[in-house]
Amino acid sequence: MSEEDGGKKGGGRKGGGRKGGGKRGGGSPRPGRGRPQSRNDATERRRGSGATVARLVAVRVLERVERVHAYADIALHQALARSPLSAADRALATELAYGTLRWRGRIDYLLSQVLDQKLEKLEPLVASTLRLGAYQLLFMDRIPQSAAVDQAVACAHSLGSSRATGLVNAVLRRLARESETLPLPAFEDDPLEHIVHALSLPEWIARRWIDEFGAEEAAALAVASNTTPPVTIRANRRCTTPAALLEELREKFPDAHRCTLAPDGLVLGHGGNPASSPAFLEGRYTVQDEASQLVVCLLDPQPDDRVLDTCAAPGTKATAIAERLGEEGRVLALDRNLKRLGLVDRDARRLGLRGITTLSRDATLPLVDLAASDADADAPQAKDFDRVLVDAPCSGLGTLRRNPDARWRLSAEDPTRLATVQAAILHEASRVLRPGGCLVYSTCTVLREENQEIVAAFLQDHPHFRQVPRSELPESLTPVLEEDGTLRCLPHRVATDGFFAVRLERTQ
Repeated sequence: MSEEDGGKKGGGRKGGGRKGGGKRGGGSPRPGRGRPQSRNDATERRRGSGATVARLVAVRVLERVERVHAYADIALHQALARSPLSAADRALATELAYGTLRWRGRIDYLLSQVLDQKLEKLEPLVASTLRLGAYQLLFMDRIPQSAAVDQAVACAHSLGSSRATGLVNAVLRRLARESETLPLPAFEDDPLEHIVHALSLPEWIARRWIDEFGAEEAAALAVASNTTPPVTIRANRRCTTPAALLEELREKFPDAHRCTLAPDGLVLGHGGNPASSPAFLEGRYTVQDEASQLVVCLLDPQPDDRVLDTCAAPGTKATAIAERLGEEGRVLALDRNLKRLGLVDRDARRLGLRGITTLSRDATLPLVDLAASDADADAPQAKDFDRVLVDAPCSGLGTLRRNPDARWRLSAEDPTRLATVQAAILHEASRVLRPGGCLVYSTCTVLREENQEIVAAFLQDHPHFRQVPRSELPESLTPVLEEDGTLRCLPHRVATDGFFAVRLERTQ
């Protein structure tokens, strides 16, 4: 991995020979020991009230993730829904929460060098306040150091931790003074320690990535997983084209451009709210990462197909399938979470898709009754599905760009537990596929035990299935296909989320 690859947002200390070079906190070096580049102290004070509330929102989200392993996106959405913050301060709260989670490993390592006690011994609210303050000091050039420290002290006081305000003040002021001289492990000296402490990954993930990809590529993947991804959307081919949609959105999203691989995809960039556009509200697009779109390309549904989506919520792939079907095509979308299944119905209505039926069902249990009950009454011989998608529940380690909390919420045992679920769903799904039909197994993780090992075990136990090789798959997918037909997208290779998918065919 080159220093340019590590670049502006991540990696080791500048000039220290570490992979992922550049400024310790990301961005360009801070002139004048952290003086702001785009906002002065007076501006910060004028909007202090809203900024303080934004920080309180972020601290509470961080504390919930730490204490009860809450999902950051859900916790943040709930907190913002209850707050009177302006759009700018909502954006600040989001950046603070997600940025702190993204870089918590490095933050904790540096805090441990200026803190006289173990961080994990502190109350979760106090630890979260320190992390939030440290993130601003290390990564946000536009916020003055004095404001970052003062606001952290104010947060501790407002959250009922007045006794900790002296600690917060002293630790953060020391971090501000010494941050440029605090050491980070060098890649050349210890790749594992560098990935864990400089690139902010739990040790168990770093070890597995090194085993899977080698140290150099594991570091590159870690750097890419710490970047903020752009918003990517899928044009609804039922009512528009990518070219027409691009023209429509250019004014609001001036950096928008076509995706490299996904035929219906557009990258909007990092600014703006895609859900507020009339084109979104009127059903002309769906927010969906490019790699996720490629999974549906691999499934390649045809106009009259009957398709089963076994783990459909929140519905981005189910609706993408439905957009490709004709009037006779149908999608049966399953999910065991009834509330999340409602998101599929909601999006189907927004997109004007009538070919989707939803059903609350645990796909680890037998599904053979579904094929018969969903078949056309006038064609009783058509009892099995033409295509089946198993987008299995997984550790999600390919989506750390979007879900930085996942690395801290998961444990080393979770992939093994999830592999049992994945194998069960794949087996039950295979039983309702017609001879000659295809099944796509996909995950948004990069771990072998949830991907290649699941497929290998399935093929060994199901001799009437084969993996479709690259030569028989859509040519447009070739850049992300391995020789055996495995689709692999990795953030550091193709700038998408990390996805794995294979297409399996039932031979008899």
